[in-house]
Amino acid sequence: MPENPLHLLLHPKSIAVAGASNNPVKMGTLQALSILKDGYEGKFYPIHPTEKIVLGHKAYASPLDLPETPDLVLLVVPTAQVVPILENFAKIGTKRAVIISAGFKETGPEGQALEERLREIAATYGIRFLGPNCMGIVNTAISLNLTVAALEKRPGSLGMASQSGTYITQTLPYLRERGIRFSKAISCGNEANIDVIDVLEYLGEDEQTKAIILYIEGIRDGRRFIATTQKISPVKPILAQYVGGSAAGARAGLSHTGALAGPDLLYEGIFKQAGIIRCHSIEDLYAHGWMHAAQPPLRGRRLAIVTNSGGPGTAIAHNADLGGMTVPRFSDALQAGIRPLIMPYACSANPVDLTFHLDTQVLAAVIPAMILESGEVDAIAIHGAMNSGFMKAVYPHMREIMGDMSLETFLALMEKDMTAAVELPRKYGLPMVISSFFGREDNNTSLYMDHDVPVFDSPEKAARGIASLLRHLEIRGRKPIVMPALPPENPEAAGMIRTALAAGQKALDEHQAKEILAAYGVPITRERIAANEEEAVKIAGGIGFPVAVKACAWEIMHKSGRGLIALNIRTEKALRDAFRSICAAAGKEIPILIQEMVAGSREFVAGMTRFPGFGPCVLFGLGGVFTEALKDTVFRSAPLSAVEAEEMLTDIRAKALLGEFRGLPAVDLPALARILQTVGAIALLHPEIAEIDLNPVIIAGSKPVVADALFVLTA
Repeated sequence: MPENPLHLLLHPKSIAVAGASNNPVKMGTLQALSILKDGYEGKFYPIHPTEKIVLGHKAYASPLDLPETPDLVLLVVPTAQVVPILENFAKIGTKRAVIISAGFKETGPEGQALEERLREIAATYGIRFLGPNCMGIVNTAISLNLTVAALEKRPGSLGMASQSGTYITQTLPYLRERGIRFSKAISCGNEANIDVIDVLEYLGEDEQTKAIILYIEGIRDGRRFIATTQKISPVKPILAQYVGGSAAGARAGLSHTGALAGPDLLYEGIFKQAGIIRCHSIEDLYAHGWMHAAQPPLRGRRLAIVTNSGGPGTAIAHNADLGGMTVPRFSDALQAGIRPLIMPYACSANPVDLTFHLDTQVLAAVIPAMILESGEVDAIAIHGAMNSGFMKAVYPHMREIMGDMSLETFLALMEKDMTAAVELPRKYGLPMVISSFFGREDNNTSLYMDHDVPVFDSPEKAARGIASLLRHLEIRGRKPIVMPALPPENPEAAGMIRTALAAGQKALDEHQAKEILAAYGVPITRERIAANEEEAVKIAGGIGFPVAVKACAWEIMHKSGRGLIALNIRTEKALRDAFRSICAAAGKEIPILIQEMVAGSREFVAGMTRFPGFGPCVLFGLGGVFTEALKDTVFRSAPLSAVEAEEMLTDIRAKALLGEFRGLPAVDLPALARILQTVGAIALLHPEIAEIDLNPVIIAGSKPVVADALFVLTA
């Protein structure tokens, strides 16, 4: 396997900057200053057509004038200059580039052509590049900063790949204020050469990076993305924010499956399939990512809560419970140890509520150490471990009674040694989170942040941070994914599809679709096509009443509400009446399907639709008449392993219907999962199928049976 291109790009021994100047308002100058001022120890070569000295360094008019070949070039020049400058660097042997300049495919056909030229240069000379239209990189291990903002001096442990440059440059002061530090951060831009998956692979290997966060606007190679993340996520947490999944970005389809398919629902399923923890805001992405990067992994669900106020403690408990954590009552022995340290009226059971208590050592160190030592919990949340922030707030009222003591003296008098408090996670190997309404103006808050203990500005956020750790515990406990081989293509099925396309069909009729399903082992209803009324009666007699009577023509993709279907037909007379009524509603002679009525009150939907970048994606959800109304559906990308298919079943809100329910037996989950796997396999074997809609899949006893099917074709 070739070496990841990020290795050299993030560890250059020399950097040239095309676009650096002495003008402080130019982006190239700002990025050059970041290289020079933030501690990078390699060689620096500014490229400028006219200036001889740039930022105190000798400048060169052309890459061809350089005294040596730099490992990396940063291009921050007008769009028209990017191609010739990159080619000159490629000619002298530079192997890595970061192209900040914009004006490429994001601008239209002319920009697309320029971007293609960049790819040609890369292929010709073996140069790999990041961008164009990106904002640079950060590698805190060697103090390398190619962004425009100053970098935190201490190395961090949170890796980031972002399809927006803002989130690795404008946010650096925001992150510094919250004690969050990158290990590596990479802005991917247009991904014309190095893409977000290359970055993921690198961060997965990087020992400095303990957790990975992704800002994603779209994935172009879905199967590679899933395969890469499934390897990394059980070992190293991956969190992602996806944007662009609103109704404005949804696609339409001819089947229920297509109608339900929106990018957000798709990415929700893809992230779960990949083992990625989804965040819905950039704030959560940073905060939860830092929680995973900075704290020991969670071992179980038991959470201890220590607070100096009942309200925040209750809020933490409530939100932790919603997130799947438990807040167990402490043992009598543990409570007996806690009780002498708190007021007689305070609670020792969990949450431990000290009520109004200003001794932060008891709140933040003594009691938490006792709890963590007990072995009764897997994590701890603390609210109210404040000091100077609170003291500054009350000082104006206390100054007089304190003998006009100065604020500095007052703060020094109230300060406590919190060393033991901030060392608790490392000492016990258990995660800890802090809730506080005070920021860095409070010395305790800043101490926690500076010792890599996450501090959230509300109890609810702290609880959700802990619950995020639980998501990775679940991912670590996931069954191994073993991808089965595709079945051989069924020649009868392939022939049926070819014949339909040759005849100009845009879909298969229901009976044809079911014949293809049956050819691949999917259980379907017993049924036959009737050419006339008498034949319909004969078929029904062979199947046995009750039966369903349906119009069966490819042009009729949906029959409900149009008089083209009759269910629970129990007598010959009713059958004849239904036959005539359906023919009349169709307005012409039409094949009629006579089908057994499957006894079962639980109905699900399965299907497939195709997405750019992901190929065929399989759907599962609540079926029947509620499919589009309730939209209780999930997606995964094909092919599916047995584990992935079974996870889909329990991912819907109505998953209780799959177990024993109101006297009904539990559904045969492996059989239902095999249908989903087969739907994905059929889509991969037959790319002419654009959409598959199996609705309903009826549970007869415990076994799933496909009662209706639609295959939409594409030329």
